[in-house]
Amino acid sequence: MTTTARHKTSNDATLVAPGRARTAAATAPRGAESVDPAELPVRPGEDPWTSEEVHELHAELISELDRLRGEIDAAEAAITGLMRDSNDGAGDDQVDAGTKNISRESELALANNARDSLAQTEHALARLEGVGFGICESCGQAIGKARMQAFPRATLCVQCKAKQERR
Repeated sequence: MTTTARHKTSNDATLVAPGRARTAAATAPRGAESVDPAELPVRPGEDPWTSEEVHELHAELISELDRLRGEIDAAEAAITGLMRDSNDGAGDDQVDAGTKNISRESELALANNARDSLAQTEHALARLEGVGFGICESCGQAIGKARMQAFPRATLCVQCKAKQERR
């Protein structure tokens, strides 16, 4: 197992250094059983992560991956059907053609949203199994245990997310 570089932040929260070099072992998926809850950062005043909480979060992310992959498959099948049906539109009036276009665009948007969510979920799982889960990708501070439990795909703390949304 690799050693984890640690440093104290201005808030005295212990964090994994976000810029440390990762070895092949650190970047390979480890699974929930090898995630050390003590390595996950918390904000001052928060209880440390427990093994049960980490396992529950890991299982939630895996379940979300499965759900999103199924959603993408279903959307792609619907898109294929809509594309096939759009070719035989001889005799369709403008309303029928417009309805088919709207349906096709809607399915494409749903598929793209599911792909984005899938990428975010895969990123969160990789961070949980590797390095960086619970650390803001902008400022390097702890995101907060409560925020990570509510939204495990979070990559920014509340303050950095608010700054990003104001732009």
